[in-house]
Amino acid sequence: MANDIVVVVPTYNESENIGRLIEEINLLRLPLDILIVDDNSPDGTGEMVEALKKRIANIDIIHRREKEGLGPAYLEAFRYLLAEGGYKYIVQMDADLSHDPKDIPRLLEAASRCDAAIGSRYVKGGGAASDWGIFRKMISRYGNFYARVIAGLEVSDCTAGFKCYRAEALRSIDLNKKFLNGYGFQVQMLYELERKGFKLCEVPIYFTERRKGASKMSLNIVVEAFFYLLLMRLGIKK
Repeated sequence: MANDIVVVVPTYNESENIGRLIEEINLLRLPLDILIVDDNSPDGTGEMVEALKKRIANIDIIHRREKEGLGPAYLEAFRYLLAEGGYKYIVQMDADLSHDPKDIPRLLEAASRCDAAIGSRYVKGGGAASDWGIFRKMISRYGNFYARVIAGLEVSDCTAGFKCYRAEALRSIDLNKKFLNGYGFQVQMLYELERKGFKLCEVPIYFTERRKGASKMSLNIVVEAFFYLLLMRLGIKK
């Protein structure tokens, strides 16, 4: 892995999607690497990526022992990549094809003008699929409103999972501190960057529902984020 750009994709039971996603990313013909972070998927996602590695040079994988959630997977990847050095831009995206790889060039272009570019559903030109479930829509809308108020963020899509970070911005964050496991992790990352004075910008994207497999969203993830973000704002350690 020797390019300036790396795309990080956490996986758990994404064997139906990961091959297609890797193919679509590489169709961009950009000088980038792809790092998969697999939480010991019982459906064989990790083994599938290992097989792809044998014929696709820009793929690497971190095998984790168990399912711990989105936050721990990204943190392990970020620590690994920053220790390796060499990357200027670190892109994060979901494995379920709800994020369109064709938006990666626009995120990279925006990140050349700011410290973290956010693929946003809630700015002009952005949106989400009409078949998105009512539960997901409510969680997303109200979750973003709550995050903006509690964390004091001036970002329209605080829970966005499609981002491009400058490596030096990520390096400024203590990646060994306590972070949430679920989508609240996304809010915490933006909070850490904004309070350190880094510039955040938003790029409109269209978010679609996953094409195959089951959503990882749960009520426990929502409750975790609600209470921890409040404690974070109050300066109380969990």
